[in-house]
Amino acid sequence: MIEIKNLSKTFKTADGTVEALNNINLTIGDGEIYGIIGMSGAGKSTLVRCINMLERPTAGQVIIDGKDMASLSSKKLREERRSITMIFQQFNLLMQRNCLKNICFPMELSGMKKSEAKKRAMELLEIVGLPDKALAYPAQLSGGQQQRVAIARALATDPKVLLCDEATSALDPNTTHSILQLIKDINKKMGITVVVITHQMSVVEEICSSVAILDGGKVVEEGKVAEIFANPKSDAAKKLVYPGGEEETVKGNIGERVIRIVFNGSDNTETPLIARMAANEGIMANILAATTKTLGTHAFGTMFVGVPENQFEKAFSYLQSCEGISVEEVEDLG
Repeated sequence: MIEIKNLSKTFKTADGTVEALNNINLTIGDGEIYGIIGMSGAGKSTLVRCINMLERPTAGQVIIDGKDMASLSSKKLREERRSITMIFQQFNLLMQRNCLKNICFPMELSGMKKSEAKKRAMELLEIVGLPDKALAYPAQLSGGQQQRVAIARALATDPKVLLCDEATSALDPNTTHSILQLIKDINKKMGITVVVITHQMSVVEEICSSVAILDGGKVVEEGKVAEIFANPKSDAAKKLVYPGGEEETVKGNIGERVIRIVFNGSDNTETPLIARMAANEGIMANILAATTKTLGTHAFGTMFVGVPENQFEKAFSYLQSCEGISVEEVEDLG
């Protein structure tokens, strides 16, 4: 378990003191894939560097498996860091070493015999799907392949925690998806706790179970990903979940009343909700705006519909009876 308690970090600059993190409190469970998301300058990269003490907090604690990381001696901290590894946006591979030797490097630093390190490195290349690239150099690989090698290197010391600092930001969407699926698979098979630092909500929704949203160095919202998607409360969360704006200009037609539908994880079916209402109840609702997303087989987000005045009560009652959504009447937003 990772416990972050009252964590703050300030930097002194020529223009004065900058407060990068302010009283952060988070608990990340063993074996969880936990997202930390925020826009540029929110403090997320500083936070992840405080977790493994690459940055020393100004105040507060980082406790991993009951050990206060800041209280450890330099030797003990080096030992603990072997179980807390990291992958980066730019891969950080040693360009003069081939893939096999890149993966062997941290094992050799820890004193493992070269023959054992080579054997383990080949096993890891198999795990990340690159058994044929052992003798290739980083410059000969695509970005996705380089990140796979970086993941294999991060796994070389059998870590308990994998920190991913914008690990897919330099990759195209298809490659990003394959890398995220690899991380998810590793988490499932090895039970490694994964902390994902990102500015992309799509990354969080694909693999994370829980998320903390940072804004201005503070945690402004946290919880299960599904709950945040269903009902973001903070301005920062709303901007991330609905980058185009949650409530556009919404105005019903003459003779219509407007209903807001919030999808709280309703099961997707082959027939969408509004089409079902039309087929089952004969109510022809007008979709005015929608910002809905799908996580797995569940729908989250908000939809605004216009309903004819003479069918409003019937429509409202029908929607209230549907599981996984909540409804309310709203005034025109136009």
